[in-house]
Amino acid sequence: MSSEKEVDDLVAELAGKGVRVLKQPEKVFWGGYSSYIADPDDNLWEIAYNPFMKMDEKGNVLS
Repeated sequence: MSSEKEVDDLVAELAGKGVRVLKQPEKVFWGGYSSYIADPDDNLWEIAYNPFMKMDEKGNVLS
């Protein structure tokens, strides 16, 4: 994700579709912003914004 707002928006959209949100988006100890959701098989997924990760204009991670 490219911003905290993008995390908030995606989590809200998923919650509106009935996805189970386990942790609402919040700032985390390492300096980022994240949330956790569960898929229908109860696999956990993190949705996060990492301000330290460099990405190109398409969202690909740069090394």
